[in-house]
Amino acid sequence: MLRSTLCQHSYPIYSISWGDNSNMMLFSLDRQLVIQSLQANVKPFAWKAHDGVILQVDWNVINNQLISASEDCKYKVWDNYGRLLYSSAPFEYPVTSISWSPDGQLFAVGSYATVVLCDKLGWIHTLEKTYTGSILSIKWSPDGNQIACAGGNGRIINGYVTERCLEWNGFEAVLTDERTVVLHNLRNESIERLEFRDRISKASLSFNYFIVVTSTQCYVYNIKNFNTPTIIELKESSVTHISQCQKYFALADGSSVYIYNYDVRLVCSLKHANIHAEQIYADSLTMSNDVIGIKDQLDKKIIHLFDPSSGKALGDGKPISHSNEIIKISLNQMGNSFDRRLALLDNNKDLYLMSIRILGNQRKMVKLATMVSSFLWAETSNILAAITNDKLVIWFYPDIALTNSDILNLTQEEHNIIDDYGKQLELINFYRDRIMIKRADGSTVYCPISIYPDKLHQLISLSKWNEALKLCWTVKDRILWACLAGIATNAKMLDVAEIAFAEIEEVDKVEYIRYIKSLPTTEMKNAEMLLLSGEYQEAEAILLQNHLYFRAIMLNLHAFKWNRALELANKYNLAIDIVLSMRHDYLKQLNRVEELHLFNLQLKQSTLDASELKERIEEEYLNEKKQLQELSTT
Repeated sequence: MLRSTLCQHSYPIYSISWGDNSNMMLFSLDRQLVIQSLQANVKPFAWKAHDGVILQVDWNVINNQLISASEDCKYKVWDNYGRLLYSSAPFEYPVTSISWSPDGQLFAVGSYATVVLCDKLGWIHTLEKTYTGSILSIKWSPDGNQIACAGGNGRIINGYVTERCLEWNGFEAVLTDERTVVLHNLRNESIERLEFRDRISKASLSFNYFIVVTSTQCYVYNIKNFNTPTIIELKESSVTHISQCQKYFALADGSSVYIYNYDVRLVCSLKHANIHAEQIYADSLTMSNDVIGIKDQLDKKIIHLFDPSSGKALGDGKPISHSNEIIKISLNQMGNSFDRRLALLDNNKDLYLMSIRILGNQRKMVKLATMVSSFLWAETSNILAAITNDKLVIWFYPDIALTNSDILNLTQEEHNIIDDYGKQLELINFYRDRIMIKRADGSTVYCPISIYPDKLHQLISLSKWNEALKLCWTVKDRILWACLAGIATNAKMLDVAEIAFAEIEEVDKVEYIRYIKSLPTTEMKNAEMLLLSGEYQEAEAILLQNHLYFRAIMLNLHAFKWNRALELANKYNLAIDIVLSMRHDYLKQLNRVEELHLFNLQLKQSTLDASELKERIEEEYLNEKKQLQELSTT
């Protein structure tokens, strides 16, 4: 049924494709490409794209890129703003068809008696000659492994994508044909040939397990023994994505996301109204041992978090909401749930780091970098790498951005890799001290980094603090000491943190740690350590729980949280004169008048001068000490 006429033109429209969120569409108009919004009063965006009539277009919602085929014998790749990303060399005949794979990693191009398989960047993987005349239409299978082509002479042909390669920690798996995988162990040069009765649809190699999905079964191999896989009988035959972590792996098919452990026991399944399993791909799902994150398919500013052991929404069930559309999400793999961090890249190319654990009313989040094209967590430690402004930047302890950002630069390293590897680089794998990088021409190279930060993380994960100190003393690297300082601070290892901060000449922090060590109670020390880590709300909560009300008031005063300080002073009828006096001195130094409503409502009191204020603060600390002694005796 015809609902409405969106637009009308004098030229024939040969091809049309839906855009992101189905609120825009792309169509060809003679030599132009046009992006038309479905919303009323929104002007269409058009530009000249080819020198000949455009015959076919396609828009991939995963990578948000456009492709076009034309009678000028070229195909081109565009972004959704109409900027040219790639233009092919001229074919011998007009390019008559073009189509994206479902995951946006490949696209197929058809011309006269020719089918070409291309990378998403535009360069050609392979070219096949056919006996079909002009290829008029190309369609991909839902799993992205097969294409069907309609020929001008009445023939239909299909093809299977082969020679896909997976690499991980000295292992290389190559899909040589639709039912065979050849595994190379590059360490001992052994070769395993795995043959399956059904066509292979997906494969994944990581965390010591190799997972192969066929049209009817899922095979799980331990890399120590490829002779005896464990097998899962699949309910659905269209698995679109596999994701792995240390304890679990996930299979996404047309109906749901299923979570299994490596003993192939079904742990749970994830279902949500705004999560469509058939649209889940690598950048939209991330998992760790205690959290699974999935992008909302309807609102791309939202991330849903689930517990992999139960399938229930994590915590209070509220999703993460970002200010811009999210392109990619990724969780770190090491540590417990308190160490879990989510890295996300938005459509402004800004990279953010976020704490999964809620502190106070919200999760802590910080912007790490801008103009980021690719990022990746290390598998063996919580080290983050990203390509930003054509440089490879590595944060050896990115957690410090959330707790002690003033020494963040001391824990990062930059590599100028554009001269060696070129532009349009993509990070593929990060294992220990090796980062695999995919170049613009499709070749992969390894970029080596220092092994010592990863070794430091491994030692600390085993609570070998003395060995970690010995490593830093031996290597004598400022980056290692900065990482150790941040990790020891978060772990409340005061002696280690003091040594590490001294080595990087952070004198103020050394003095503060010595002050913390001099405090009489464990509760005071814990609160001050949280302050050193930037966790003000938790520090205040500890002080209030242990009846250290005056210290909680002073905490807020030193953090310039004036309203909160006055609230606590009124609530406990304590040190109101100190709060008002410190506020008065603050305004006097800035030559400003009072603007805070809560302070204007407060009854006017005479303020204390500097000496009186100092005496009153000392008096309150003594009173607090006496109260603690009375509580301890009772």
